Amino acid sequence: MNNKIGVIVDSFRVGVREGLQRAKKVGADGVQIYAVSGEMDPANLSAAQRKELKDYIASLGLEISALVGDLGGYGFQDKSVNAEKIEKSKRILDLAVDLGTSVVTTHIGIVPEDKNSEIYQNMHDACAELAAYATSMNAFFAIETGPEPSARLKDFLDGLGSKGVSVNFDPANMVMVTGDDPVQGVYNLKDYIVHTHAKDGIRLREVPAHYVYESLGYDAPVNENNTIVPGEGQYFREVPLGEGGVKWTEYLNALKDIGYTGYLTIEREVGDDPEADISKAVQFLKQFRG
Repeated sequence: MNNKIGVIVDSFRVGVREGLQRAKKVGADGVQIYAVSGEMDPANLSAAQRKELKDYIASLGLEISALVGDLGGYGFQDKSVNAEKIEKSKRILDLAVDLGTSVVTTHIGIVPEDKNSEIYQNMHDACAELAAYATSMNAFFAIETGPEPSARLKDFLDGLGSKGVSVNFDPANMVMVTGDDPVQGVYNLKDYIVHTHAKDGIRLREVPAHYVYESLGYDAPVNENNTIVPGEGQYFREVPLGEGGVKWTEYLNALKDIGYTGYLTIEREVGDDPEADISKAVQFLKQFRG
């Protein structure tokens, strides 16, 4: 494979500027950055600050593979908050374009099986508006895989009539949550994959998707202290690349087979030494280069 390797700056847990330097140190080609709140909130970055940040990233020999625009909550399931979320998402996409990337990754909520449900319609309407805006910018909102099987996600995307909302393919989420096959998922979603996360994991036991991803009308289980039972460690475990259920040779061959030439962006959400794990992940992926 000849794909560029990215890392999510926030995985280093040290702030944006220091995270960018560490991304350079571990040998990444590019970076993905959360742009929802704090210093990277679009509202907090003037035109001059955007140019300065873009120039700084370039000075490190890096580029931005994508921004993260995940607004949390129920994604776009709740119509009462969708107007606000859509507006914020558009501003994040504007920032992405200003910084030189055309991709904003996000979670939209679990796509329901029932296409006639109100939640499905809410999600469809929101994503149709986002898709139209992204297309007007020659850009993409990229839905992260995991909450639902790839075939259901493809059917949802097919109904939007535009590729402005496409896919950020995360093979580990499929392994850990839905039990879906990432290799088959690549072929199912081949027309929509514009970005990927390089992550690995193990499924410990079957878990309803709403235990992991918030879903309108469902509550995740709580323990005796009335706090949400985390999925991590009980239902699944994120592990370093090559140590989980993702069959990397077959997976990367599938990406090559469909003509995907974009980024493999490393995401590390757990672990005591993320920099060491990310550095190992970079080297793990480089071994597949021809």
